[in-house]
Amino acid sequence: MPNRSKDWMRQAERDLEQARDSRSAGRHEWACFAAQQAAEKAVKSLHLFLGQEAWGHVVRKLLEELPKTIVIPEILLDKARVIDAFYIPTRYANGHPSGPPFEHYGKLQSDEAIRYAGEIIEFCHSQMA
Repeated sequence: MPNRSKDWMRQAERDLEQARDSRSAGRHEWACFAAQQAAEKAVKSLHLFLGQEAWGHVVRKLLEELPKTIVIPEILLDKARVIDAFYIPTRYANGHPSGPPFEHYGKLQSDEAIRYAGEIIEFCHSQMA
């Protein structure tokens, strides 16, 4: 089976571009979700690069499942926890007690999501260099 890690990383980078485009358009819920997807795909890319499969959508867990030889800064795990909170409620009307998702996300959240996803992508790039 061919190693598709570069394909996953390229898509992660494109998802981050989508997050930035969504933020610029004021679609902050989509910016947050696209940032989560970017981070998830980058970590899956690293797993593939290392010759292992990864399943699931929890970025923190995906990071923790990397080989123990890879030192993951605790702050990066904390940032992954923030990113993980954007997986479901950014998309579903019942993800919050009331109101559609777009009412619950603004520039503050999308800026943070994009910044943290970028840091996770950079971490994965550094491990693949």
